[in-house]
Amino acid sequence: MKIKAKVYVLGDNIDTDQIIPAQYLNLVPTIKSEYDKLGSYAMAGLPETAIPFVDSATGKSPYGIMIAGRNFGCGSSREHAPVALGAAGCKAVIAESYARIFFRNSVATGEVYPFETPVSLVSEFKTGDEAELDVGSGTLMRLSDGKVFPLKSLGAVAPVVEAGGMFGYARKVGMIKS
Repeated sequence: MKIKAKVYVLGDNIDTDQIIPAQYLNLVPTIKSEYDKLGSYAMAGLPETAIPFVDSATGKSPYGIMIAGRNFGCGSSREHAPVALGAAGCKAVIAESYARIFFRNSVATGEVYPFETPVSLVSEFKTGDEAELDVGSGTLMRLSDGKVFPLKSLGAVAPVVEAGGMFGYARKVGMIKS
């Protein structure tokens, strides 16, 4: 699978309060209208000087790929964080490293592919650049010049994310009934 999208670039230590502020945690992601509303608040905790992640007119993000530095998703344990990103339209986060809980919640919910990069990509891209993520080969290509960046393999978690998370995967492989 390939994801061709604009990128949104962030730095280090992006915490869950920046990804989805606590006042929106009362939204229930299993209710479609609340799932959509949750997406409209994705990255609402960033400073007002930041480029908006979500288009206020549509409630969706024009950025399908997020690129970040170290320790992405640190802070409190909230599965709403990857869900908010997915609900906004983000398909993948590529970071130098993750807070363990964000990585786990990304896999468990199947909302975003949590790729790690062996080198910093924050200085290689700017918000709005077009890129293509090849999920199968684990590479990210900057479309303006064709430069390809290798990513760390998702390994055994890839089929879980592709199935839509833990419950989708368990149904797919017959661990629980459909």
